[in-house]
Amino acid sequence: MLCALEQSLLLLRLPGVGAATYWKLVERFSSPNAVLSAPLESLADLLTPEAIQQLREFRERGEESALVDKVRADIKWADQHNVVVMDTDHPNYPELLREIKRPPPILYVAGDVNRLSMPQIAVIGSRSPSPSGRSSAYDFSAALASAGFTITSGLALGVDTEAHKGALSVRGYTIAVLGTGLDVLYPQRNKSLADQILHNGGAIVSEFPLGTSAQPANFPQRNRIISALCYGTLVVEAAVRSGSLITARYAVQQNRELFAIPGSIHNPLARGCHALIKDGAKLVETAQDIVDELKGFLSMQWQQLSFDRIPDTSAVAAEIVGNEEEDRVLQALGYEATSIDNLVDRTELPVGEVMACLLTLELKGLVANVGTGYMRIKQSNVQGYRVV
Repeated sequence: MLCALEQSLLLLRLPGVGAATYWKLVERFSSPNAVLSAPLESLADLLTPEAIQQLREFRERGEESALVDKVRADIKWADQHNVVVMDTDHPNYPELLREIKRPPPILYVAGDVNRLSMPQIAVIGSRSPSPSGRSSAYDFSAALASAGFTITSGLALGVDTEAHKGALSVRGYTIAVLGTGLDVLYPQRNKSLADQILHNGGAIVSEFPLGTSAQPANFPQRNRIISALCYGTLVVEAAVRSGSLITARYAVQQNRELFAIPGSIHNPLARGCHALIKDGAKLVETAQDIVDELKGFLSMQWQQLSFDRIPDTSAVAAEIVGNEEEDRVLQALGYEATSIDNLVDRTELPVGEVMACLLTLELKGLVANVGTGYMRIKQSNVQGYRVV
């Protein structure tokens, strides 16, 4: 008997079945298991003849079929390479991704799966950027990672590569979303960069079955994941007709923030950004513009949570400090302004992790940014709230 994950993997191994067809099938028959047992004639309008034939063979041979062999081989490979395979019911499946229309039914994740649920900013742009574009991608990503955001991009050459490198330069976290199977890294020249991403605590993600090669149609599909994982998308340089603008459109459709860096009117790669700005994207000149915009958004999201007031304020910090890293940062703070550099030294955590913890602790009302650094807020000033 196949488990729920295996049933989803089997459906996605049928020829011609991607996320869109998968969800059409599930919407019609209510579950992957129901699809696998539905009358074959009822599937003819959604599946190719080849897929129908493979499904027929699965029903005849059961767990000895070629489809089941492929699924079991995928799971074995994932186990051997420390890759997490998750469906939309998995507890680590990111909420922001789950909420979009027809999200990836399956995610293959190498690295830290928890990173997918941390505050992220997508940094995207041309594969052949100008020197200025490369510098902007690198510098903005380094600054945003230092501010506590995880940088998400597509591991492509050009702006994507600089975005990942910029985050790594400050020991920040970064996520690469692939348009291939997780075992078919593309482009190969970024193999060492992918290794650095994982070594530094980031993640590499794909929705495509193992063995999927780099096909043009895969990358727009990949782009919707990049924008969906993030609170905001930054377009560095892009032509008017480009994959980056596809990602930007996805961001707007997904109700995410959209940012664009302006450029020279003589630079063809600035025209896509200018078009986005004309259509309502926020013009940004520094990374702080983005931090200010999204920090307010995150504060609003926190305030929209449901809280219960509790009388014992002495227990608040213990209840809402979310993990060991947050506790280390909080313990390293006093009631006087402490710089980020000092906190990094005291906690021995990467600067990106320290900033992420400070952002979360500030939203929880446990610390305050006083301009020259961060300080703890006295217990008597902390409102007694408990998240429910």
